[in-house]
Amino acid sequence: MVRIEPFGVEQWMDKYETSAKYNIAETCCASISVNELLELAERKPEELLDLSTALTYGEIRGSTKLRENLARLYSTKVGTPLPAENILIQPGAIAANFLVFYSLVGPGDHVICHYPTYQQLYSVPASLGAEVDLWKALPENEWVPDVEELKRLIKPNTKLIVINNPQNPTGKVLGKTLLQQIIDIAAEHEITILSDEVYRPLFHGISPMDREFPPSILSMGYKNTISTGSLSKAYSLAGVRVGWLASRNPEIIEKCAEARDYTAISMSILDQQVAAFALSPDAVHGLLARNIGLAKKNLELLERFVVKHDEYCTWVKPVAGTTAFVKFERDGSPVDAVEFCKRLQEKTGVMFLPGNKGFGEEFQGYVRIGYVNHTDVVKDGLEALRMFMRKEYDDLPLAE
Repeated sequence: MVRIEPFGVEQWMDKYETSAKYNIAETCCASISVNELLELAERKPEELLDLSTALTYGEIRGSTKLRENLARLYSTKVGTPLPAENILIQPGAIAANFLVFYSLVGPGDHVICHYPTYQQLYSVPASLGAEVDLWKALPENEWVPDVEELKRLIKPNTKLIVINNPQNPTGKVLGKTLLQQIIDIAAEHEITILSDEVYRPLFHGISPMDREFPPSILSMGYKNTISTGSLSKAYSLAGVRVGWLASRNPEIIEKCAEARDYTAISMSILDQQVAAFALSPDAVHGLLARNIGLAKKNLELLERFVVKHDEYCTWVKPVAGTTAFVKFERDGSPVDAVEFCKRLQEKTGVMFLPGNKGFGEEFQGYVRIGYVNHTDVVKDGLEALRMFMRKEYDDLPLAE
């Protein structure tokens, strides 16, 4: 029997998000409808959904149109275009990540995982029998992990290095130089790299002109790399359950495709029609412009709050993605984040995610804030938080 740790983030979200008045724990950019997607498009199709299509399994590995649009996005400013055949469509990035682990990792293998990060990325390989070591990033180093520590973690049986770029929950990125160092280490030992890029391309605090701007792992010239993504986070379409995995190595794709026969079989034809349009040149630029603008505007609101309450709050300001990791303290000690989040939501309707519940017990006092919801939700939620801080904060218990 497979034994797996309870999924802290998802259990908390499942329990509290439906009753939140101000959900600023949500990690997706403010969701949109199909009609709103059409409004954002530069050119609207005569018919978005082909309702005459027979609802068969469709193209087993994913629709050609969708995979071609993804391949185009991965091939921007790259000398060697990514073939559409090197992409597999999955029901969300969570399924794409699971398929990679299920296909490539088992007992006797060693996995190194960038941390803190989404729990799936280390709990699933451990459940499959792999030994997992965490490559820890620290706030005092602005959440950038030490490449020398990565070298020390390498073992003869290291099969996979897992990174999350941009990173959940901190909103930081692994820059181009560090990515190249990771690739050099992996190539020396013939290790595959899985990069969860679900928050890409939502960059709002670092410019593509910056020399450290992080390209996709598929653009770095190393064949044994895998990128995963979805329409949920940066593209505001979580209800379209479409994600993907892509690799420059067709052998990796074939291994995953073989395992995929036992899991997804195929994806919804209708979902893929919406997804293909969202990622088309007609729609993707307007959609991303809307979400990057929303992220910038809302992050200013959150930064203003943190600065005003700097005797209680510390953070490393995010530069990408939708989440911030903020530490709350009192008298030099972290507050009990679980109790903080429970009382905050009970008294104000504001929802946060406690860091020690979602990302490990070492993150006492931390909360993850998802700030790319609708601006009025973030603004009103932060005002409700401000009132809570005035009236209730001093009565919160401290972390043990």
